Amino acid sequence: MDSIRSGAATSASAHAAHHRKPHPRLAILALLALLLLVNLAQSLYQLPLNRVVERRLCREYYGTHDPSVVDPDGDGNVDEGLCKVDAVQQKLAWITGSMETLWIVGDFIMTIPLGFIAERYGRRTVLWLNIIPRLFMLAWTTVVSYFEESLPLKAIIASPSLSILGGDCVFNSIVYALAAGLTDDNIVRATYFSWTNAVSYVVTFVGPGLAGATMTLNLLLPFWIGICLLLLAVPVISVLADPTHVAPAPALADEDEDEQQRPLISSSSPSPTLKVHRISKEVSMLTPIVERARALHSIIKSHPRNLSLLLISFFLTSLASSDTKLLAQYISKRYHWEFASAGYLLSAKAVVNFTLLTFIIPGILRKRGSSPGRSRSQSQSLSDRDNVRYARICLVVSVLGALAIALAVTVWLLFPSLLLYALGSALPVFTLGLLKSPSVTPSKDHGQTTASSAEPEMHIFSIVMMVKTLGSLVGAPLMATLWVQGIATGVLGVPYFVSAALYVAAIAVFAGIRA
Repeated sequence: MDSIRSGAATSASAHAAHHRKPHPRLAILALLALLLLVNLAQSLYQLPLNRVVERRLCREYYGTHDPSVVDPDGDGNVDEGLCKVDAVQQKLAWITGSMETLWIVGDFIMTIPLGFIAERYGRRTVLWLNIIPRLFMLAWTTVVSYFEESLPLKAIIASPSLSILGGDCVFNSIVYALAAGLTDDNIVRATYFSWTNAVSYVVTFVGPGLAGATMTLNLLLPFWIGICLLLLAVPVISVLADPTHVAPAPALADEDEDEQQRPLISSSSPSPTLKVHRISKEVSMLTPIVERARALHSIIKSHPRNLSLLLISFFLTSLASSDTKLLAQYISKRYHWEFASAGYLLSAKAVVNFTLLTFIIPGILRKRGSSPGRSRSQSQSLSDRDNVRYARICLVVSVLGALAIALAVTVWLLFPSLLLYALGSALPVFTLGLLKSPSVTPSKDHGQTTASSAEPEMHIFSIVMMVKTLGSLVGAPLMATLWVQGIATGVLGVPYFVSAALYVAAIAVFAGIRA
């Protein structure tokens, strides 16, 4: 009987391991497909949104100040070149900044509660929920634009309101945690991160160009394409392997079976590392959230100083990179370009990002990992030092790129400045690669299976995404305010001067990290 019980337990363990460890190549392809669909839909939203809001503001402005420029025979449009006046651009900055802030606030405050949903119902459920606010955002913007005679422009600010169901923080934390769990090899993991970033930058050069081309045909066409892409993402999520929601295998073991044989993340068996006490129904729903926040805080305190410094650098770089949201408005206002043309320029910039992250960085990683005459442990140590060194190089390049953009007085100076700034885009590859470094997240027991450490790893990535989202949360209103002040004072490069200063601060923080 004991042999039967032991065999059943072994079979159940193998069954769970099979579901927890899908084929890495297929799993990463599914993740990349999901990233492509979701990010492309988001990219198709940004550029035409600026034009939708600007068109309404421009029509209202000239309807009061100079009705002669409003087309009386058409649909009341005003030539886009006349819409670059300060009054219109300042209101445009406030509205888009408010929408960006609202999107981030809802996402940020719901990160921990949605973590409980992920544990109880699986990560796929949270990813499906994540599609809903994105669909609503595109659909509501289309409704406000189509029924502009009935709905006021301010109604468009409500489009990101469903971000309480999850936004970029929740989405990215799950995606990066899944990618990190596909391999135990530091080089391969960094390559996966490079691929995920490359997909993001494929979107950044395809998205603006595609948005610019389609919005010239019909201003609302990019929104409809985005809705179709999000609907395609739903079945892709179904394909993803979900190690947090493994179907229970038949088990003949005793009820007091070793906890390591149970699912890593489940509603009935919390992990020993992040134990959340079972709460009775009478207790407030805030209690588990507070306990989870304390657990996340204890993770930071229990890890080396390097993790705290790395989190501070994530916050500063996320805050600094909030200036990229302004690039379309910056180009359109400063150089009097139409938004569609600005989209083509941004697409050209993203070619550098794609080339860097798809070919150059993975090539460097493979070369470093396959150098002869080095043991596996030496290769791991050198790889950690390489991550630190390359991250510092990316930060320096970001400083120079932001300054160059701020000082570019013509488009011909702006274009090489954008290419220089794009070279710093490889930073997340190296900073995220450091998260599994022994100097940042040391393993308590090198003989321990990676499965037993899967949940703390997931929470480390959740903490990182929360910190990055907090940086974006501060950065969205900050950059909008700086942009409005820059328009008022005539110093349009103010947001990029501030970004350069923030990158300098990140360099100072990063100098304290020891690999």
